[in-house]
Amino acid sequence: MPNQQSACNADERGDFSNLFVLVACIIHYMILVTGGTGFVGRALVRQLVANGQQVRTLIRPSQETPALPRGVPVEVAVTSLNDERGLRAALRGVEVVYHLAGAEHEGARGDVLSVDGRGTANLVRAAAEMRVRRFFYVSHLDADRSSYYPLLKVKGIAEEHIRRSGVPYTIFRSALLYGPEDHFTTALAWLIAKFPLFFLPRTGEVLLQPLWVEDLVTCLIWANDMPETVNQTYDLGGAEYFPFRQIVEIVMETIGKRRPIVSVPLPVLRWLTVTMESAVSFFPFSTFWVDYLSYNRTCAVDSVTRLFGFLPARFTYRLDHLKGINWSKARNLALKK
Repeated sequence: MPNQQSACNADERGDFSNLFVLVACIIHYMILVTGGTGFVGRALVRQLVANGQQVRTLIRPSQETPALPRGVPVEVAVTSLNDERGLRAALRGVEVVYHLAGAEHEGARGDVLSVDGRGTANLVRAAAEMRVRRFFYVSHLDADRSSYYPLLKVKGIAEEHIRRSGVPYTIFRSALLYGPEDHFTTALAWLIAKFPLFFLPRTGEVLLQPLWVEDLVTCLIWANDMPETVNQTYDLGGAEYFPFRQIVEIVMETIGKRRPIVSVPLPVLRWLTVTMESAVSFFPFSTFWVDYLSYNRTCAVDSVTRLFGFLPARFTYRLDHLKGINWSKARNLALKK
């Protein structure tokens, strides 16, 4: 693991004659996590707090109780990404921001342009005003403002806002993420258990590169102590490529349910998805997923190892979160966050 002493500047704070002073200097600065109630956010907050960091999480105003990690002491700032005054208040005393908030998992109800686009612009502008020293952003592979796909276009626009802000940044374009309470493997398990057929986009030949959420969290935390990652954009993916069809078959085997797989054209799958989103309030897939499965979503297979020096988890070894659950009776088991 990188040396965490870089978290504070010995020249500015004087010589460290006492070990306790050194430890206090390392851990006593505030980190803001947006999207701290989401799949990646909860995993990141848990690990940051376990490492002794002070964490504040940004929660948007809502009548629902926020799904913060249980038993994890964090500060909470309640404000919208479109409330610049509230953002400045949330950033008071913050040195590092991990920006994970997004609207993609809200499906047709989500406003990615407002949350991922304008919201990111507002946040990074406020971070510049409050002199935040590092800004981390989790984007998607193939994010590009000229992309045909709305989500990837908005992610590309968000990246540009960050690069132009003047705040030292690191952007991780992540491959497909999985782990407990994710939006992918749990959604597949639910669909497989609930329906007699599984509809596959085309032949399911699209290649994916699943990355375990805890490996992404490790990269996010370690990068904060790696000066060479400042003002850089990295693609990150798992250690293996899988055709989507194979991933579906692996999930079927893991949960002990087999279903006939039916190949359908992408326009038909898009129509089915829109129809189900309208009919089922907690339907776990959206048209953003149809877009994602239109082309290969991969990067260099050694992307994590080359930068951070460790081998990401193998997909089939990290699916225990799918076992021991009666998916036929599961309703919205963490499928919508």
